[in-house]
Amino acid sequence: MNVRYGIPGRIMPLFFLMLFCTLSTYCSAQTDSKQHSIKIGQHIARYDANGILKPWTSWGDAIAREMNWYNHCRIVNGFPRFITCTFMDDRYHWYKKRADTIPAMQDGMGIISYLDYYKFDKQRHLIYLQIAEKMGDYLVQDCNTPDTGKYPEFTRSTGRVVTGQLPADCGSQQDKPYEVQPDKGGLAGYALLRLYEVTKNKLYLNQALHNARVLVANMGTGDSQNSPWPFRVDYRTGKPDGTVSADMSFILRLFIDLNQLGYTEFEKPAQQLWDWIKDYQIPNAASTGTLWVQFFEDYNDDHNRNSWSAMNLARYLIEAKSRLDPEWKHDAHTLIKFVVKNFTGFRFGVPICGEQDGDREPWGGACSTYGAVLAMYSAATGSNEYKGLAYQALTFVMYAIGSDGCPGQNALSSLRGGWQEDAHTDKIHNFVDAMEAFPQWVNER
Repeated sequence: MNVRYGIPGRIMPLFFLMLFCTLSTYCSAQTDSKQHSIKIGQHIARYDANGILKPWTSWGDAIAREMNWYNHCRIVNGFPRFITCTFMDDRYHWYKKRADTIPAMQDGMGIISYLDYYKFDKQRHLIYLQIAEKMGDYLVQDCNTPDTGKYPEFTRSTGRVVTGQLPADCGSQQDKPYEVQPDKGGLAGYALLRLYEVTKNKLYLNQALHNARVLVANMGTGDSQNSPWPFRVDYRTGKPDGTVSADMSFILRLFIDLNQLGYTEFEKPAQQLWDWIKDYQIPNAASTGTLWVQFFEDYNDDHNRNSWSAMNLARYLIEAKSRLDPEWKHDAHTLIKFVVKNFTGFRFGVPICGEQDGDREPWGGACSTYGAVLAMYSAATGSNEYKGLAYQALTFVMYAIGSDGCPGQNALSSLRGGWQEDAHTDKIHNFVDAMEAFPQWVNER
């Protein structure tokens, strides 16, 4: 195998057998030059002599094209359209049949992506910071619950395409009209805190602080059957809906970063949350995975484990290392093994990662998250165990980006546009992390 991408001969013999069989199936089916044209996403696939999928253009070029395409997104009511709608086509129009939105996740991860790319691009293009600010403005101005109940003025997990402030009963997808997801408020709060650190705009800090304080006020202890917050709650009454919420890493980031800024009120909640993660959630990944259920807004199934939450906790452990967890290598490896075991597979002869038990398809957000975290782990540990898998997963995802920069939500089809979190906002930061881990991948073709 091609050791340049870190695929050593000792990795999982079954993995190589599956890869060989998959590629052999393709090759045996191709009997003329026309049949040899395998299309992945928006491009004809390029494989090297070892069956490794090669980029259709360099990663750096593909991501730059995508960012430029979004720079030309039409402005509606003061915001680029992709900020306020979740389903958008390749003409910057929102899908009239899909008015449901996921503001906290979509724009929270979008802020992180745009800040990361702005830095990666050496701050040459102010528009990336300006778009991150637009996302922050939208979250702060238009996406909060009313100032009432157990979760007042808290960032909404779901909503609808409307002009101005989201209405009180705007819950959509699998949220009931008055429900929010606490973990998404933590995610949005962390993103807004990062935006404050760059811009010094206290509107972002104030919302991050408020979300964190609401979370502390509603925090439970957590145990082997329950996370410290339920997956969903009625923001008016606090009535829980789902006893486990898998995504705790962004709330932990929010608490720890606020504490480091001098808000010592979050020191104890951060320690309490970390203790639950360390004592219950991480060990659970090595067994049943029952503490890794429920993350995606459009699902309501308390047996539905997901890859996204585990990989984002692994990302945090890799970034923080011993400052957070003296056993970070072991624990990150435990989380990665959980994901590889339960959510990976092959498409077009390429090893990929799916989202969740209920959907094993390689959507852009989950699959790029997987690739990025594997790359970060490889760079941080010096191990090649997962480096080749990282390269292949991310290369597969970038086949969904068109030559003009318009991306699709999934490289399994040539659909342009779609779910914007998968197509764009939760993807860019993953490529940045991987390219920073292995700079040679930026321009390699």
